[in-house]
Amino acid sequence: MSPSDFSSIPIIDLSKARTPATKVELLKDLRHALTSVGFLYVSEHGVPETVIKDLVEALPQLFNLSREEKEAVALGNSPHFLGYSGTGAETTAGKVDKREQFEFATELVDDWTEKRPLAERLKGPNQWPDTYPALRPIVETYISELTKLSERFLHLVAEALSLPPDTFLSFLSDQHRLKLVHYPDSTTGPSQGVGPHKDSSGWWTFLLQASPPHIKGLQALNKSGEWIDVPNIPGTFVVNIGQGFEVITNGICKATTHRVLSGSDERFSVPFFQGVRRNLSKSEAVGTLKEHFTSEEFGVGNESEEGKDIDSAFLRGKYDTWGETQLRTKIRSHQDVGRKFYGDVFEKYVYDD
Repeated sequence: MSPSDFSSIPIIDLSKARTPATKVELLKDLRHALTSVGFLYVSEHGVPETVIKDLVEALPQLFNLSREEKEAVALGNSPHFLGYSGTGAETTAGKVDKREQFEFATELVDDWTEKRPLAERLKGPNQWPDTYPALRPIVETYISELTKLSERFLHLVAEALSLPPDTFLSFLSDQHRLKLVHYPDSTTGPSQGVGPHKDSSGWWTFLLQASPPHIKGLQALNKSGEWIDVPNIPGTFVVNIGQGFEVITNGICKATTHRVLSGSDERFSVPFFQGVRRNLSKSEAVGTLKEHFTSEEFGVGNESEEGKDIDSAFLRGKYDTWGETQLRTKIRSHQDVGRKFYGDVFEKYVYDD
């Protein structure tokens, strides 16, 4: 195993930012996690326990809604790719994912017109189950708290990488996304909950593992090509780098490949995807901080051979903006929605390999 490899996921105590002496230690540990792992836990994160508890307790009730209640807010109704999708509705790495999920986002109006870039149509309102009215304030409060946490975290990330604290805020979107995910139990042994992938949906991901600690499933791929368990540690969020951040840092901070294996227990998971502004161009993303991240201060990022093979649409794709790349990814993952709302570009995005 190389010195830059990892066999476990580091825990970063954000309370250390409160005093100058302990903040030095925090920034050093964070820099290691950013440049050598790409995955970390944050503890003492400041999100109120009641906000997390309310959401965790809402999950079983939400997923126990009837088929008809779920289909009333089906993702297929939404040009913004927000709503419910059932088991088998999404594929990753060419295989069907065994999970069902509700997708929400920062609540925004749909003001798209045909004169605007098509990717702007991704922005829009949520679908809320009429039969579970208590859900909306729970989800909206959670999104608000995670938005604040994610921005506080970006200040520390910038400092850990020898940059002014507000460096990364200008890249953020007006809309962040949240998934409430249910992995049913697998009666046939371990199976693909979600296949190997790098997060393409945002800047950074903040994951709440919302099942009891003994229920496993999440794994990250280290530089040697070994799958490392990411266990549920109460009181923490799992935080990992998205592909947009990898581009901005010139590959110094890698988006780490990960997957979920379904087991004999059902599992709940809540990823929050910190959004990247849709008009971010590839040249702006690659060039803005290139001089900083190609300086002698930083080594060369590396990853496993399997990790290099993961589809990195923004890094390698032919589309210039983050928004268009995201639209392509959404259409390829949810082709029924793509055909319904984006018929004019459906074949271009699905068959552009």
